Amino acid sequence: MSPFRSRPRLSQTEERPARRYHNPMKILLADDHNVLRKGLRRILEEQPDLEVIGEAADGREAVNLANALRPDIVVMDIAMPQMNGLEATRQILLRHSDLNVLILSMYSDENYVVQVLRAGARGYLLKDTAEEDLITAVRTVAKGLPFFSPKIAKLLLGDGMQRLRQEGVSDSYDLLT
Repeated sequence: MSPFRSRPRLSQTEERPARRYHNPMKILLADDHNVLRKGLRRILEEQPDLEVIGEAADGREAVNLANALRPDIVVMDIAMPQMNGLEATRQILLRHSDLNVLILSMYSDENYVVQVLRAGARGYLLKDTAEEDLITAVRTVAKGLPFFSPKIAKLLLGDGMQRLRQEGVSDSYDLLT
């Protein structure tokens, strides 16, 4: 018998554990639904460059954990107890302007979107999004770039075009410059 043991082979149905980067993007999840947080964690941690470092069940806990853990990005729900995601976003960014917030919400109402953007969030993703869009949104917003669900992007673009027209821009070329 050989003193060297070979590694057991994985069957075709077993998954290989993801290799971790030296400096993965650190993520804080904030949502009052435990099952949703656990599902988000599972999806995100399948990516070797993403690491969930904390979970908050309400806005106040999100603010406290953001201060203590200093994540690269907070994935934040709007409707939460204790403090809503809008106010939590304001408070987090007031203390840590370099931190990035991605809103993950079921609300596609323009009022919510505008308020969240005014609070400083860099992205807005609807909860009915595909896994790939969630991963892309987290990576994009963590770098300080904007990301919006297609429905939200259309809403914002439509609103912006309407404002430009109201300001008297009539030539479509002028809209592009």
